[in-house]
Formats: sequence, C-alpha cells, structure tokens
Amino acid sequence: MQNLIKRIIVLAALVLVIVLAFKYCEFKKEGESDIQYNTNLIQQQILNVGKLVVTEGHFSEVITYKNQQKYLMDMVSFEKKALVVVNANVTVAYDLHKMKYDIDEKNKTITILNIPKEEITINPDIQFYDVEQSKLNPFTGDDYNKINKSVKANLAKKIEKSTLKTNAQNRLISELSKILILTNSMGWKLQYEGKTIESDKDFNEDLNFFFKVQRFRVAKVQRFFATD
Repeated sequence: MQNLIKRIIVLAALVLVIVLAFKYCEFKKEGESDIQYNTNLIQQQILNVGKLVVTEGHFSEVITYKNQQKYLMDMVSFEKKALVVVNANVTVAYDLHKMKYDIDEKNKTITILNIPKEEITINPDIQFYDVEQSKLNPFTGDDYNKINKSVKANLAKKIEKSTLKTNAQNRLISELSKILILTNSMGWKLQYEGKTIESDKDFNEDLNFFFKVQRFRVAKVQRFFATD
C-alpha cells in the first residue's frame, strides 16, 4: 500500500514537472515571439520614415554685371555690361535612407547613430538683358562663370536668411517623431547623442544643436573659400 502511494506521488510530481516545463517553454516562446514582432514592427516604421524629405523654394534676383578693359595707360577703355535676371528653384532635402540606427532587442532600445546632413540643390535660370559689349571686350566664358558663381553665392546667403531651411528641419523632426511615438507606445526607449528621448521637446533640443553645428561648419567653409 505504501509503495503504491509513493508511486502515485512520484507520478504526480513527474506530471507536474512536465506541465511546468511545458508552460515555461511556451511562455519563453511567446516572449521571444513578442520581441521579434516588436522588432519587425519598429524596423518597418523606420523604413516608412526612411524617405527623402524635400522642401522646395523659389528665389529671384537682379544683378548688374560690369567689366572694363583699359588700354594705352588707361587712357582708352572698353566696357561691357548686362542686366542679369535670375529665377532659381531651390530644394533642401534630408535623405533618411542614409540614417544609421541600432536596435537593442534585449534592452528594448533604439539608438539613432547618425542623421544625414541636408542636401541643398540650387537650379538657377539666368537670363541676360541690355547686353553691351565691344569687339575688344566681348562677353566670354569667363564672364559667365563669374556671373554663375556670384549668383549661387548670393542665393546661398538668401537661403540662409529665409525660412526654407527651418521649414525643412521642422519636416525632418516631424518624420523622426514618428519613431518616438512608436517606441513610447511599445514600451521601448529611443536614444540620440547618448540621451534618452522622451518627448518632442527633447528631439527639438538635440536636433537644434545638430543644426547649429551644421551651420557653423558651413559658415566656416564659406569663410575659407571667401578668403581663398
């Protein structure tokens, strides 16, 4: 009788161990499946965000170009001039396909490693009016190169003073905020520049610093070429 009771107890214990082991494996599998599902969903959202964010603008300007050639100890001069009318289409783009990030499944953390720099494209349409020149001082390819260089330099200054770049930056922040919304809703963390992003305000502060660094570098390059 005692042996029978012992056998029943051992059998019951064995069944309990098997059931618990099965439940544990099932729970573990569900947990892994849940993490994998979350990871795939986040990756898909990043792919949706990863597009070309383009902001367009139009600028116009009028330039008077003059050049003078002097001969015979500056006693004789020949002048050429033209009225230059410029209409330019400008785009400021962020190619988020180039954004680099890391997904840490264990700690449920997404880290944005790199945000691509802005890409500014200037397409000027240059028209010449009231052209005056002489055979001894005609318009040449060098004149057109100088005019084109001057036009782009003036347009670059206008772009910096306009709201075009700010509008592009706001669109960039809006796109990146979609990742923040998703991570918050799924209990994940979003990090950038070693800081955990918890709200749009944090994103604005960190990205505004990023934009300031970019403007500083651009200004430094412009000063370098200006003094070259």
